[in-house]
Amino acid sequence: MSESVTLSFARLTTAPKGVLIVLTDESLAFGAPTQKILKGADAALTRAFDAERFKGKAWSSVDLLAPAGLDLPRLIVISVGKAAELKASDFLKLGGVAAGKIPASAREATLVLDLPGTKVSPEAAAEVALGVRLRSYKFDRYKTKKKDDANDGPLAVSLLVADEAGTRRAFPVKEAVGDGVLLARDLVNEPANVLDPPEFARRAQEHLASVGAEVEVMDDAALARAGMRALLGVGQGSIKESRVVVMRWNGGAKDEAPVAFIGKGVTFDTGGISIKPAAGMEDMKGDMGGAACVTGLMYALAARKAKVNAVGVIGLVENMPDGAAQRPGDIVTSLSGQTIEIINTDAEGRLVLADVLWYAKERFKPQFMIDLATLTGAILVALGSEYAGLFSNDDALSERLAKAGTETGEKVWRMPLGAEYDKLIDSKFADMKNTGGRNAGSITAAQFLQRYVDKTPWAHLDVAGTAMSSPASDINKSWGSGWGVRLLNQLVKDHYEG
Repeated sequence: MSESVTLSFARLTTAPKGVLIVLTDESLAFGAPTQKILKGADAALTRAFDAERFKGKAWSSVDLLAPAGLDLPRLIVISVGKAAELKASDFLKLGGVAAGKIPASAREATLVLDLPGTKVSPEAAAEVALGVRLRSYKFDRYKTKKKDDANDGPLAVSLLVADEAGTRRAFPVKEAVGDGVLLARDLVNEPANVLDPPEFARRAQEHLASVGAEVEVMDDAALARAGMRALLGVGQGSIKESRVVVMRWNGGAKDEAPVAFIGKGVTFDTGGISIKPAAGMEDMKGDMGGAACVTGLMYALAARKAKVNAVGVIGLVENMPDGAAQRPGDIVTSLSGQTIEIINTDAEGRLVLADVLWYAKERFKPQFMIDLATLTGAILVALGSEYAGLFSNDDALSERLAKAGTETGEKVWRMPLGAEYDKLIDSKFADMKNTGGRNAGSITAAQFLQRYVDKTPWAHLDVAGTAMSSPASDINKSWGSGWGVRLLNQLVKDHYEG
């Protein structure tokens, strides 16, 4: 995992080093510990506030170079607006905002977590630290020339907190979740010539084993024996073998049914014989964003020793158009025994998920299954990049996902399912066809997947707009977002841990 920052915690009485970041609110007041740190800089601050017409609006800031009265290179003041109304997600954002104010040339910085009239709890301080870490992420391993103002090593950020011991106890759980997010980002950002299905499987096995999870890898021969012909059909045009990776974390009661997470992992998608236009095809290295999220989530659950039994199953393929590739008009028999007519080889992700969903359902008998997939462009048309599309056969699971989305900022919007849409994927020659055409494209894709879950509570998250090339946020400037790791970790934490 790429590390661009190192974090440490100290008491509020500790002398700051490097770039100094302090907090205020709409009153423009400072907490008592901050006032002591800023003693001597009152006049400089007053002039700066007047010059900037600084009114303390939430997330606004003032930046002073070499401030008079302080022996520090830079002073940054950030307002949180109404301090008493801050939510957990606001502290995560605060960390991201603060990290974003630190110049690239800085080697060290101090963030003083002190607010007037409001104590920053250890849990909130740990959220701030997580926000700093997520915002500081960079994926530049393939750059041989760095910017002139960039440092060779990671930025050292010290957070001064009211309860140092409590914050140190609270942070490891946040750190584990952060590790999972950064792992997912790394996987999505890697080029497809590096991260093919066998290499993805190898990395998943390496990372998950390092935190005590059990990992099985199924190669082409094992997939053929199992009967995953829908998945294998997608990958048969590539010189790279396909893989299915099964990740297990057993942190709950011995006989408790697991929760299951399923990921689409098309490490590169040309569209196959139904080849995509050339413009923008380079983005299809990210068509494994669902599998990246599941891998990052399973890492986070194992690393923080979550009290739950969890299974992650990812289907890894490369969709290429050579002489052995699957053709439009072909009919394949899925693991479930249901037959599928291939109308468009670029509707490949649902073929991968069909076999993996059935496999997870039959083998593990889970409490629920949630799949994540960069599945359709149609979901981008419907929701843009602010929400992931949620399709589900279970109201309670949907409500819990929506609540977790609100808490984490990784938001979902429920879309309809209905038997009326099934006629769009009826086939003249097989049990179904793999696409229903342009209209209701994300819905018919979900209808297709629903045929492989039976009565198991299930949710499908179409993350085509959120997992890659999503808009930059306060906690992410990366092309690969790691979207979904925090959402699903929150879901498990709130409802499924013993």
